[in-house]
Formats: sequence, C-alpha cells, structure tokens
Amino acid sequence: MPPGNGRNVNKFFLTEEEKANRPKVTGALLKRVFSYLVPYWKQMVIVLGCIVLSSVLSLLPSVLTGQIIDRGLIDRNLNMLITLILLSLGVTLAANLIRVAESYLNNWIAQHITYDMRNKMFRHLQQMSQSFFTSNNQGDIITRMTSDIAGVERVITNTFTSILSNAITLVAAVVIMYRENWILATVGAMVIPLFLIPTRWAGKTRWTLTREAQECNDQINGILNETLSVSGQLLVKLFGREDYEYNRYKDVNERMIRLNIRESMAGRWGAVIINTFSSVGPMLLYLVGGILMMQYDADLSVGDVTVLVALLGRMYGPVNSLLNIQVEWIRSMALFTRIFAYFDMPIEIQNAEDAVIPAKAEGSVAFDHVGFSYDGERTILKDVSFQLDSGKCIAIVGPSGSGKSTMIHLIPRLYDVSEGRVTFDGIDVRQLDLKFLRDNIGIVSQETYLFHGTIRENLLYAKPDATEAELIEACKKANIYELIEKQQEGLDAVVGNRGLKLSGGEKQRIAIARVLLKEPALLIFDEATASLDSISENKIQEAIDPIIDSRTSILIAHRLSTILAADEILVVKDGQIVERGVHSELVKAGGTYTELYETQFRKALDAE
Repeated sequence: MPPGNGRNVNKFFLTEEEKANRPKVTGALLKRVFSYLVPYWKQMVIVLGCIVLSSVLSLLPSVLTGQIIDRGLIDRNLNMLITLILLSLGVTLAANLIRVAESYLNNWIAQHITYDMRNKMFRHLQQMSQSFFTSNNQGDIITRMTSDIAGVERVITNTFTSILSNAITLVAAVVIMYRENWILATVGAMVIPLFLIPTRWAGKTRWTLTREAQECNDQINGILNETLSVSGQLLVKLFGREDYEYNRYKDVNERMIRLNIRESMAGRWGAVIINTFSSVGPMLLYLVGGILMMQYDADLSVGDVTVLVALLGRMYGPVNSLLNIQVEWIRSMALFTRIFAYFDMPIEIQNAEDAVIPAKAEGSVAFDHVGFSYDGERTILKDVSFQLDSGKCIAIVGPSGSGKSTMIHLIPRLYDVSEGRVTFDGIDVRQLDLKFLRDNIGIVSQETYLFHGTIRENLLYAKPDATEAELIEACKKANIYELIEKQQEGLDAVVGNRGLKLSGGEKQRIAIARVLLKEPALLIFDEATASLDSISENKIQEAIDPIIDSRTSILIAHRLSTILAADEILVVKDGQIVERGVHSELVKAGGTYTELYETQFRKALDAE
C-alpha cells in the first residue's frame, strides 16, 4: 500500500515561516553536521551495510514470487514450490532481522550524538553571561535544549537513513524491473506521476486543516496554562470566573474537534483517490503484459508479470518519499542551524589563561572609575569609584533604576565592566579564577529562588558536605531554625515549587542560611527585606544585624536601621555616586539622600 494515509502530512510542505527562514546549505554547514557522526563512523559503516543488505533482500521475495508461480504452481512441482516458499520466508526473515540490527545501531548512534549535543549545549549555556539570560526568551533557550536537540535524533534515525534506504530500494527495483522486461518497466514508470498528484493534493488539504488544528491546540494550551497554574487558578476563583473559563475552553475544544473530523475525512477521501490511482499501474502492467504474451508471443511468463507488478508497488513509497525529501532536508538543516547559532554565541565571561587563585580571601572590594553598559549604547554606570576594606560594611542607596544592583553584579562577574576595573582583594576580578571569586561572594537577593525539594536539599546546594550541626547553626544565624523545629519533617520538610509552601520572609531566611553555609569573604544583601511585611522584615533584620558585624558586607536597603549599621553610605543616582558619607552628614546635605530620607526611610522608621 503506498504511503500518504498517515496523519503526518505536514512533512510534505513547508510553512511560510520555514520558507522565509530557509537556511543556506553550504559545505561548511554540512561538514559541521557530519562532524558529529565522525566519532561513530565504524557504527555508521555497519548501519550503511545493513541498509544496503536489507533493501536488496526485501525485494527478493517479489522476485521469488515469479519463480513460485512459474516453476512451482504452473509446472506443478511441489518440491520446488516448497523450496521457493521456504527460501522466500527465509529471505524475508533475514531482511527483518537485519532491519532490527540496523534500527538498534541507528538509534544507538542518534542517542549518543544527542547525548553529546545536550552536554555541550548545557555546558555552553552555563558559561554564558547573565546578559544572555536577561535578553533571550527563556522558552527559546529551553526549546534549544529539548525540542531542537531531540529533533536531531529524528534527523539521524529518519531523514538520513530514509534517504539511503529509499534510494537503494528504488535503484534496485528499477534495475530488476528492466532486467525482467524493459517495456513493462517503462509502462510502470509512466504510471507513477498519476499516484503522486493526488497524494500531494490530499496532503496539502490535510496540512491546511492540521495547521488550523495546531493553532486551536495552542489556544487550548494557553487557556490551560493560564487557568490551571497556581496563580491563575487562584485568580479565577477570586473573581468567580469558572463558568467563563469553562465556556472559553469548551468553544475552542469544540472547534478543535470539528477540525480533527474534517482532517480525518480529508484523509479518507484522499485515500480513495490514491488507492484508485495506485491500482492503475498493476492493471496496465497486466494489460500490456497480456498483449505481449498473447498477441506478440513475447518471452514473458505469468510469473514475470507478477514480479513486475510487485516491484512497481514497492517503488511507490521510495519515489514519493524522495520527491518530498527536500522538505525534510530543509527542516533538518534549519534545525542544525538553530543549534549551531547558540553554539556560536561567544562566551563573554571566561577565566583568564593565567587566572589567579589566592591562598585566602579577605573580601575587600574597590571600584576604579567603573563604567558599564548592557548594550554598548545606554550607559548604566558612569565613573563609579569607591573602596570597601575587609571587615567593613557599606550601604548603597538610591532611587529605583539608579544602577545599585548592577554595581554588585559586577563584583562576581555576572557582567564585565565596560570601563575601569573592579578589584577583589586588590586583584582585578577579570584576572581571578571565576570559581574562587564566586565561592567567596555570597548574595542574598530580593527575588529568592528555592528549588522544589526539602529545606535540607536547598541548604546543601551551597555546601554539599555540610554536617547536620553546620546546617542547624546556619539556620539559627538566619533566624529560621525555630520555624524548622516546628515542622514535623524538620529540615526534610518540602518547600514546594519555587518555595511556594513558605512565606516570603521564610524563603528569604532560608536563602540567608544557604549563603552563610558558603562562608563567603564578602556578603551582599540586595534589597533582602523589600516587599515583606513588618514582622518578616524584623525577623530578617534580626538575622542580618549580627552577620554584618562579623564580616565584609554590602547592603542595598530601604530600611534606615540597616543603613545606619554601615560604615559608609553611597548614594547612587543615574548610574553615578552623587553623595557619600554617614547618615548624620548626608541627611543635612539637602541632596538626594535627604529626599530619600524624607520620602522612604522616615516612613519606614515611623512604621516601626
């Protein structure tokens, strides 16, 4: 039976987007693609041999059918009939066993290549700077890691092997047909276009319906993601919109059903046309063969005609597949192009070749005329200079968007400076070993992230070999151990997805405990108490106060008591340090700090 009745008709046609973004296939691209096959060239040779052997063997039963008819049935030779039947069965079994071996090896190669690619991609993405993740869509990044690389497996197991298998089968079938009878072989070849035209017509109709159904499916997924998520479901309930969302889902679902029915019926009507045309070829061969045998007494037997009819049927699939291989080829190259585009993105933050690893970190920091821009055009920081000595504490304050968080992100090299330099213990951070640098800097940010797991697992992320005593001590310092003791599971209590089972203050204190386990030389609190209620804020403040007294610290805060604990206050506005000093001096200066004090700090103080 010729192909064309399956549901994957979209493989025959390119979307408008695919046409517009059709990759340019060059020798360099092909060389790069096949470079992933080089480590497995021995297995590939075996696969190629299996494909050739199985393709040829799969045609032999059709040839043997002619012998079975002529030498077994017509000649009434039972022994020959049994021998030929057993031979045909043996050849078929051998071809199928070889296909199993080929399929196993092919999948083995594909799995190992995707394994290599995933590892390489994950390592590459880990090394990308923070700007990569802030400027690229997270869904697109995940797609590269999952769908795109998974597509490579399909390319290797389907596209490449399909080209080889179909080409070999087609060539072998044509050769055998012309060896049998060139007239009938030519007649069979002329019939093939009659089959291809309705195949593509039916496929195009179904592809249009499939595309509409996919749009419907996207709408359904959108509704499900919005309404069945934790936050979405809460919003639906609070506003009493259950009936509205149900009707919205039902309408789209109903449209999806109608499209699926139309698509299914389009396939059935297409199958009727295709099956009708696919029957024309054998009928013509029987007719022409009969004429040659009856009218012209040609050296042609019933078995020969049967062989040619069987071989013609075997040609339909390979011809149709090869004529449409351009689509699969373009999609395959587009897939590799998308993956290579990520591999080719430069790693901006890298270890220096002669990276320095000091024996010990003190935690002192200096900004020396630092300038920074995310995109090379919009300046974020301008000529920032300050010194933080070991054991001291500075507070950085300023209006929202003034560049405070950007300043602290330059210290662990989440970004690199555009001008000037940042030093850690007197050494330019770009010359320090990245692991050493980041191991000795602890940051507690406003947006706390906890993995789905237990409290223990989240704490051990900072120090996998931490003892029970160390975990408890860190939790006590973070003012969270009292809460943990009340949990039935203690440290083994599950925090939920992104820590949703905990309050904002509880998550923040666990984050502080996690950072303390690192025992960093420099500790940075980036708005660690922002957006929290006063009780949670007080508990966190009680945890922070003794910590900043014992180690080098940088504070970005809106709480006056926190700022007062600092040895120096830096006031940042529009990416520049516009004021610096202690609270009593700055509040009298009548500048930006005074404005912040009147509008922000005093209100927070009054609220206490």
